[in-house]
Amino acid sequence: MHFILSRRCTVKSKIIAITMGDPAGIGPEIIIKAMSEGELAGIPAVVIGCLQTLKRIQALGITPPVELKEIHQVSDAHFSPNVIHVLDEPLAQPASLVSGKVQAQAGDLAYRCVKRAAELAQAGEVHAIATAPLNKEAMHMAGHMYPGHTELLATLTHSSDYAMVLYTDKLKVIHVSTHISLRKFLDTLNQDRIKTVVNIANTFLKRVGFDNPRIAVAGVNPHAGENGLFGDEEINIVSPAVKTMQQQGLDVHGPCPPDIVFLQAHEGLYDMVVAMYHDQGHIPLKLLGFYDGVNITAGLPFIRTSADHGTAFDIAWTGKANADSMATAIKLAIKLA
Repeated sequence: MHFILSRRCTVKSKIIAITMGDPAGIGPEIIIKAMSEGELAGIPAVVIGCLQTLKRIQALGITPPVELKEIHQVSDAHFSPNVIHVLDEPLAQPASLVSGKVQAQAGDLAYRCVKRAAELAQAGEVHAIATAPLNKEAMHMAGHMYPGHTELLATLTHSSDYAMVLYTDKLKVIHVSTHISLRKFLDTLNQDRIKTVVNIANTFLKRVGFDNPRIAVAGVNPHAGENGLFGDEEINIVSPAVKTMQQQGLDVHGPCPPDIVFLQAHEGLYDMVVAMYHDQGHIPLKLLGFYDGVNITAGLPFIRTSADHGTAFDIAWTGKANADSMATAIKLAIKLA
């Protein structure tokens, strides 16, 4: 994904917050890497995370040299290259943090960073959020029982109509369901949710520059059910929802065979695909755009983007982490803010 952020437009941009994610993962490393060099150096962004952990990462010599400057409120930041401003959210026991390991204090920190960022966004102090990956198990160990960023942010902002978007230049996917089992998805699938997600998709695409969005809705079953041969969800649920949205004037198509619709969108036939469940949308997008994909929560009162990968505990604090997806998430947050 390619964004051009000139120094001139960077200075005038609104401020974004970047959350550390799980400090035992690659989040601290990719944040420093993304913000240290090139067009992101000196951007109007504040990092919310454990300052001591960031300094521990830097001391390992695996990131470019940059000043980590603590601030106590967003207005204290004066942006310039080679400086990263940090709103400190300290770990309970920073010296005991172990890289690459699931830990309750790490999960609690990840939660607190997102909570603080959401509060700042709702107060108008920052205008978008870019999140580094968190670990769901660690967050659960700390008592924060959310399936992921999407559901956590929806709860913090009291948002009822929201959806996960995976975003690259050539393929954009929005999800009817995300972190639930396939059985629960099938048992709870309904027309209202599909119509809501199509509306969210249409609004989101217009916000990012598509004047007349073309939206494809994937089917549930192989070959979109083959007229009921492989299942009747398309006949009873998906197709009626699509027809309702067409009657409301939206350029929406479906139900489309899931094994071809993502390629069609990638080649330009559609601007976004409505995926029915988590892996239906994630697998094609991560195959075609793993390093430049961005995760966005659409439907919140503010923009939230995220690196589209996990905490990568196996390479945490080794210098091997690729910061491209984090950098793209930050650039997109700036663009959309």
